[in-house]
Amino acid sequence: MASVSLLVVFPFLMAYAAARDLLTMLIPNTVSIALVAAFVVFAIAGGLGWDDLAGHLGAGAATLAVTFTLFALGFIGGGDAKLAAATALWIGFDQLAGYLIIASLAGGALTLTLLALRLQPLPSPVARLPFVRHLHDARTGVPYGIALALSALVVMPDTAIWLRLVTV
Repeated sequence: MASVSLLVVFPFLMAYAAARDLLTMLIPNTVSIALVAAFVVFAIAGGLGWDDLAGHLGAGAATLAVTFTLFALGFIGGGDAKLAAATALWIGFDQLAGYLIIASLAGGALTLTLLALRLQPLPSPVARLPFVRHLHDARTGVPYGIALALSALVVMPDTAIWLRLVTV
């Protein structure tokens, strides 16, 4: 059961969050709740010890504190803040810095790409797609959930929980 949570549910929820953010500019609360619930199942089924559990909870709480502050200051969306915290719960402190660095770099590249594309007129074949028109609008933010999901999928194979699972 633990391997299903880690190898199937976690990647699916990350991909779903990225797709929803791209298409709607919203990451539903249900995604973050599902990530937390799946982590609980993983922790129980995988026999995560109290020390490991405390580290993962601490990583999630610390990330939530920072991202909630960024949300309150208007730098990121609420869905992004919750997704980052729920993802940090899975990643733990051992790969948290890498997760945040990759997410920042990917988010910066995504932002610069969107800004550059917004300077160009939309080609008529894609101009009919509502989500493309919305993304092209200069008043629209950046679907940062894409960068968060990409980063999570990149660092997860280097986390302690992944390595412990695949070496069993």
